[in-house]
Amino acid sequence: MISTRGRYALRVMLDLAENENGKYIPLKDIAARQEISKKYLEIIVKDLVVNGLLIGASGKGGGYKLCRAPEEYSIGEIIELMEGSLAPVACLSDASYDCQRQKICKTLPLWMEYHQLVHDFFYKKKLTDLL
Repeated sequence: MISTRGRYALRVMLDLAENENGKYIPLKDIAARQEISKKYLEIIVKDLVVNGLLIGASGKGGGYKLCRAPEEYSIGEIIELMEGSLAPVACLSDASYDCQRQKICKTLPLWMEYHQLVHDFFYKKKLTDLL
């Protein structure tokens, strides 16, 4: 299940794409439009800035804006940044996970196929697909 953290990050990114005007957009404006607590959004946008998805500026005229064009952001990269791996099982989520049954696991192909479907679905979708 995608948490509010992932869903709200996506809403912030969409809001910035929809309201892009070349200037920084204040977080209070995004919070008001999206009806999300500004305090909670501060936590979310910090991660988006630190990981290079947004640019932030403080002070008068400050706020946030996208680093790239909306069509250059995949939904998958936003969700995985906020949620972690979308893999359904530990052995696909963490390369260092040592599963003793991996070579004989009869369910692994099922999980691999499911994971590929989810990954492809979210990574093929761009912000512009939601605008």
